[in-house]
Amino acid sequence: MTEINKAFDIEEFRLILKRNGLKVTPQRLAVHEAMPQLGHACADMVTECILKKESAKVTVASVYNILSQLSNLGVYHRRMSSNNKMYFDVNTFKHIHLYDTVNNEYKDVLDADLIQTIEERLCRRRFKGYKIDRVDIQILCHPTRRSKVTAR
Repeated sequence: MTEINKAFDIEEFRLILKRNGLKVTPQRLAVHEAMPQLGHACADMVTECILKKESAKVTVASVYNILSQLSNLGVYHRRMSSNNKMYFDVNTFKHIHLYDTVNNEYKDVLDADLIQTIEERLCRRRFKGYKIDRVDIQILCHPTRRSKVTAR
């Protein structure tokens, strides 16, 4: 399994904020600096990371609002977990998610061939009354007795 956290660099991030009429605040910068370290994170996790570093004064609510706003701009993707928490994904490129239903954790699986095969097959199908916007693959799993989960 390959874990690549590909966030916008800080200068690109500043430009995205400015293009969308948003101020470059210490809170927004702190959220964006925390996300690549976390990869997939809920507001609680991001808040904890920011407060440990003491990079900005934030609340869980303010972090959630910032993450939601940035997700609306396409900076992050949303992922809903089975414990009803919204997680945000720093990787906005096409990839597959393994979702650990026991620990509520996400892992990325990078397999462009598999994604292409599935997309081609689905896009050939007709779903009466619907048009496919994008394919988002999430595989539900649980930990095995081995300490490491391996995927290709």
